[in-house]
Amino acid sequence: MHTNTLRTALLEAAGWLFYLSLLMLLALALPRSVFDPESRDYLLLIGAVGIWRYSMGAVHFVRGILFLYVVYPYYQRKLQKFGKDADPSQVFLLVTSFRIDALTTAQVYRSVIREAIDCGYPTTLVCSIVELSDELLVKNLWTRMNPPEQVKLDFVRIPGTGKRDGLAYGFRAISRQMPDENAVVAVIDGDTVLGEGVVRKTVPWFKLLPNVGGLTTNEFCEVRGGYIMSEWHKLRFAQRHLNMCSMALSKRVLTMTGRMSVFRAEVVTNPAFIADVESDHLEHWRLGRFQFLTGDDKSSWYSLMSLGYDTFYVPDAAINTVEHPPEKSFIKASRKLMFRWYGNNLRQNARALRLGTRRLGWFTSVVLFDQRVSMWTSLLGLSVAIIASIKYGPGIFIAYLLWIGLTRLVLTLLLSISGHRIGPAYPVILFYNQIVGAMVKIYVFFRLDQQSWTRQPTKLDRGLLSFQRWFNTWSSRSMTFAAASVFIATLLALV
Repeated sequence: MHTNTLRTALLEAAGWLFYLSLLMLLALALPRSVFDPESRDYLLLIGAVGIWRYSMGAVHFVRGILFLYVVYPYYQRKLQKFGKDADPSQVFLLVTSFRIDALTTAQVYRSVIREAIDCGYPTTLVCSIVELSDELLVKNLWTRMNPPEQVKLDFVRIPGTGKRDGLAYGFRAISRQMPDENAVVAVIDGDTVLGEGVVRKTVPWFKLLPNVGGLTTNEFCEVRGGYIMSEWHKLRFAQRHLNMCSMALSKRVLTMTGRMSVFRAEVVTNPAFIADVESDHLEHWRLGRFQFLTGDDKSSWYSLMSLGYDTFYVPDAAINTVEHPPEKSFIKASRKLMFRWYGNNLRQNARALRLGTRRLGWFTSVVLFDQRVSMWTSLLGLSVAIIASIKYGPGIFIAYLLWIGLTRLVLTLLLSISGHRIGPAYPVILFYNQIVGAMVKIYVFFRLDQQSWTRQPTKLDRGLLSFQRWFNTWSSRSMTFAAASVFIATLLALV
């Protein structure tokens, strides 16, 4: 173990040295006069949009650090005064599993059963499963771990029609047990290994924060893939941690992640909430009405907002997810995952904004608006740098690369404050996410009806007539082409 740690440290040191050497080479390659006086429009354009983008990032960072190191410890001190009064009357641990390998499934259920035993509360483990093999595996673990009488086991067998159905069946099974107002429900994904004490760290918060309907947890990951794929996931979780902390300052965390979130029992037994999770849909002016196949975490968040609840984040309650990339190629796998994540985000975005600032608050509304414009602003710098370098010389493009290298290095170092580990690949991956992520966002923005799971073969079949399918396909292509053309034409005119 010590040898592996030393080897990893040496490789990371070599990676950082290589990255810094590249930055120095870029600086040396710059001509004496990089920016031509005639390119003032370019500088002004980058400056105006840059101020917006970096200001949003800076505000998120400051808010996140303020919550993590000032506000959350203050809340913890208040919570400790409640003592036993903050304990829930009953805890339900709902786990949904489908087509996950046996080793991961065993890790997950072993951790969940351990938490059910160790938390000390009356607890019911509800297993929402499809396959008999999963049921036999859980029963075997249950027998070997021998929980006390206050810990119970319940199975819900469902058809393999998707996670939304699995959650809805599980929620109805919990409803039939008629939990009281002090009961809580933790929703856990089938690839999530719970950290020690995570139940005791999360469930008392509902007593301190009476209007919070749901809260979510900090995530770390174990990636069954190559180095870049592993670093890509870890970077995403580090960014997620700071953003969650920032939004928790307003009690407006923007997603109730399916990996592990905890709800009041009165929420998950509410028929309106169950309907939102099970059969959420969108009425689109061009694509028509379509069901949401993925994105149950966004549906549950939107439902909580609509029902008048707040949302929260518990940064010291950690879970570990086992990530299985959908493709061996990093490029293909990352694009597939981005397509799913950004699609879930954009499908909820417009109607969430319609809830208004009175319900969401000004900061949350600005963040949601920024999610819509960031697909274009993220491409602006690279696009203008290419156009300007063609007109004024390659020095501008070299300067742009140096600027990107330096700013992404600073952003990476700032992420270390979150408590997540950083690596020498992070600056490059940050830029990759910015450019490729923006292009994927633009693509999916005009194709919101296209959805599929990355682990399951489930796809949305709307049963459309051939003309409607043709219209949807070609109108999506036409609007993508038109939007991209306007974007490029605007930049050409300005530069």
